Amino acid sequence: MADNSNEMTGAEATVRMLQAYGVTDMFGLCGDTTLPFYDALARLDHGINHILTRDERHAGYMADAYARVTGKPGVCEGPSGGGATYILPGVVEANESSVPILAITTDVATTSRGKYPLTELDQVALFRPLTKWNASLDDATRLPAMLRAAFRAMTTGRPGATHLALPFNTQKAFVDSDEVWADARHSHYPAERAAPEADAIEDAARVLSEAKSAIAICGGGPVIAGAFDALKRLGEILDIPIATTVSGQGAIAETNPQALGVVGSNGGNPATRAVVDEADVVLFVGCRAGSVTTERWRSPSKGKTIIHIDSDPMVIGANYATEIAICADAKSALEALVAALETRENALQGGRAKVAAAWDSKLAAFNALAASPETPIRPEAVVANLMVLLDDDAIIVADPGTPCPYFSAHYRWRKAGRNFITNRAHGALGYALAASMGAHVGRPDVKTVAVMGDGSFGFCCGEFETIVRHKMPITSIVFSNATFGWIKAGQESGFGKRYYNVDFNRTDHAKVAEAFGVKSWTVSDPADLPGILKQALNHDGPTLVDVISQPLHEAAAPVSEWVA
Repeated sequence: MADNSNEMTGAEATVRMLQAYGVTDMFGLCGDTTLPFYDALARLDHGINHILTRDERHAGYMADAYARVTGKPGVCEGPSGGGATYILPGVVEANESSVPILAITTDVATTSRGKYPLTELDQVALFRPLTKWNASLDDATRLPAMLRAAFRAMTTGRPGATHLALPFNTQKAFVDSDEVWADARHSHYPAERAAPEADAIEDAARVLSEAKSAIAICGGGPVIAGAFDALKRLGEILDIPIATTVSGQGAIAETNPQALGVVGSNGGNPATRAVVDEADVVLFVGCRAGSVTTERWRSPSKGKTIIHIDSDPMVIGANYATEIAICADAKSALEALVAALETRENALQGGRAKVAAAWDSKLAAFNALAASPETPIRPEAVVANLMVLLDDDAIIVADPGTPCPYFSAHYRWRKAGRNFITNRAHGALGYALAASMGAHVGRPDVKTVAVMGDGSFGFCCGEFETIVRHKMPITSIVFSNATFGWIKAGQESGFGKRYYNVDFNRTDHAKVAEAFGVKSWTVSDPADLPGILKQALNHDGPTLVDVISQPLHEAAAPVSEWVA
């Protein structure tokens, strides 16, 4: 404890700085080097709900999803050594997805460096390539300024992840309490939005108004920026299709007549690809135009007129020759573009008809599979039933593998906003369960569903104890097919069906979850699926449904690289 009323320890100052930035929830796991920080959390009145996780990876994933649904930076923490290495997957996923999280890791004392203490590693070097801002608190007096820098970096420009290491001795050293203050502008994101250049907006409005068949392809940028109204209005003014990436789902309600749905190799299909290929002008909004969105840069093809809006100048022009570059916040840019278009005479471009035809084609194939009485259960049946049973404001968190392509392609989101979360930057298995917990903590009044494959279940099942301990009414759905399905499908389509080391024994996921205290069901008959899902969703505690499902390599998954 500090003796001087104007002084506090570094650990106490950390708690007070988080409190000053409006942090009400954080996720983490204890360790020896964390003792001063935990002691400060135990003694001080701060209003921060600390959720003890069973793995630092999942603390990072929880902070990620929490930030996505609240508009506030997420905070996770872990100890030195293994804790610092385990938390990395959550940090890199958030950073590459433009999601602001602060990862606090504690560390050995600065006075012990180079003496081979247990858990010593160069944390700053470790986190440097994975974060937007990263430092070690080697001088306790710098703590308030460092945390202000972290929150400023997280929330301005392109949002991203930050990291601060707290050595054991600087957690106990003194900080001047007069330095403990926050910049309220950086307690939410995006902060200090960049405005577009007027000339670029006028040029974009001219090109779009003169286009014969334009299309907008939206990544996560419009969702992060909250550009929903402006994007909707853009589609109406020009009557153009509004497509999204998987990360961009929620930028526009998919029941909107301009909404084409997901395009690209993960969730797109020939009908949506044809709409992209027909376009003469492509407007990328908050989208990196990466390999999945563009089917390895084949759709849209080269030679089209490209307009690109992004808050990161390094993204614009990286993959396509760009006619008009607008480096700005997506909401600010779209609002300015809409205002410019409303002063022009704009010929309608037939987007509604193209969108309707694409949905008709997609739904015809989907509905037949969703209604199939065959076993194993088709993944389409799970999607179709959830669309009926879930409210419009429900949150679905999907792991890579089986869930992601089916939900991105077929679950038709009836309202704009952040209701679908999946880890599209690095695609680590085991994300959905922890991320659903962070989403629930951030938005506890809506139903949250975690959808995973059985491969992912093996990565994360320890967190069912955390769900039960905190009585989180999350429903988990496991696609059980006893294989790492995405890889097996790739071996099926591209490597002569030479299946190697992708199959494993089937687990009774319901019994495993029940051992943690989760009410669980197993379903193998499609006729039983609607009733069991309804029971699980309506139960007032955590639930799990183990679905004996068709594996990806035998299915009609909407992944273009598997289609002959």
